[in-house]
Amino acid sequence: MNRADRIWLAVILVSLSLAGCQAQPNSTTPAGPGAGISPTGDPDGTPLPASPTPVIFLPLSSPTQEFIPTPTALPSATATGDAVQLFFPTAQTTPGSENRPPLYPIPWAISPHDHFFFARPISADYPAEPLWDFRYGGVYFGPNEVHTGIDIPAPRGTPVVAAGPGTVVWAGIGLYTGSPYNLEDPYGNAVVIRHDFGYENQSLYTVYAHMEEIDVILGQWLNTGDPIGKVGTTGFTTGPHLHFEVRLGENDFFSTRNPELWLAPAQGWGVLVGRVINWDSLLLPSYRVYVRNVDTNRKWTVFTYGPSTVNSDDYYQENVVLSDLPAGVYEIDCKYAGFDNKVTLQILPGQVTYFSFKGYHGFTFTPPAPGGTPTPTP
Repeated sequence: MNRADRIWLAVILVSLSLAGCQAQPNSTTPAGPGAGISPTGDPDGTPLPASPTPVIFLPLSSPTQEFIPTPTALPSATATGDAVQLFFPTAQTTPGSENRPPLYPIPWAISPHDHFFFARPISADYPAEPLWDFRYGGVYFGPNEVHTGIDIPAPRGTPVVAAGPGTVVWAGIGLYTGSPYNLEDPYGNAVVIRHDFGYENQSLYTVYAHMEEIDVILGQWLNTGDPIGKVGTTGFTTGPHLHFEVRLGENDFFSTRNPELWLAPAQGWGVLVGRVINWDSLLLPSYRVYVRNVDTNRKWTVFTYGPSTVNSDDYYQENVVLSDLPAGVYEIDCKYAGFDNKVTLQILPGQVTYFSFKGYHGFTFTPPAPGGTPTPTP
C-alpha cells in the first residue's frame, strides 16, 4: 500500500469513528403526557395523541414563602417510615372535556354520613375531574408507590383556589420531609390550609401541590375561592396538574382521606362508592372495576385502593370511589375468578350510591351499619 492509499484509509476510519459518536434516536423514549389514556377513560381504548409539549423533568423552583419551623410555628407535615415511596405522574388536560355544571352549595350532605365540605380547587372553566388512572389509593410501578390524593389536570398557570375557609399552615417547598430547604421534595411548591371547621372533633386540612407559584404566606387566612397560586410542574412530576389531598386529624402524609368524598358534586351528578372484597371478606387491593353509563355507553375504569398508606372513610369503609357521574343508569362489572359479575344501578344526583361486592356472592347494596361496619354478606 503506497502513501496515498494509507492517507485515504486513515480519513475513512476517522469519519466512521465520528459517525459512531453521534447521538442515536432513543427507542425507549417515553410517550408524551397522557399516552395510553382513551377518550372514554378506559386504559384499553385507543391512545390519545401525545402532548405537543415534550416530557421533561423541570427544575424545582424556589419556595415562594420560606419559613423556619419553631416551637410556636403552626403544624407542619412530617413523614415517617423508610418503606414509603412517592410517585407523582404525568398529567394533561383531556382533549374535548366539557366544563362541569355548577357545584351544589357547600357544605352539601343529603345523608347524615356525607361530608361534601369543599369546593373544587380549580376554576369551573376546567373540568377538574380526577385523572382516571391517578385517583386516590392507586398503586403504580411497585407496592409502595401509593397515591395519597387526586390529580386534577389543567394547563400550566391555571389559578388554584382555596377549597374552603381556613389558615395557611404551609407555603413553600419541603412538605413531605418537613424541611423548607429540601429542593428535592416530591410535592414541589405546596400549600396546606387548616380549615375553620373540622369533622367529628378532628381538624381538617387540604393540600395543593406541584404549583408553579405560590401567592399566599404562612398564617394568612383565606376564604373559599381565594387564589393561592398557579398550576405548575414542580416536584416529582412531568406534566402540569394539581395534586390535591384531604387530611383528617393530623397534617400528615399518613392521615389522608379520599378527596372525592369531600368535594361537592356538580349539580345533577353523583358519586359511586364501593367495598370490593373476596369470598373470605378480605379487601381486594388494586382491583379493576368497570363502570358504564347504559344510556351514553361512556366507560370508566377505576381501581380499588392499594394495600397501605391510604385510609377508608370511617363510615363507608370503602376501597373504591368514582365521582363526577351524571345521574342515570350504570352497569358495574367486577371480574372475579375469570367470570364477569355485572349489575345495573341508579346514580342519583347529589348523592352517594353504595355497593359491595364479595367474590362468588356477588353484589349487595345495603349501606354500612351506623357504626361504620359494613353489613355482612351471607
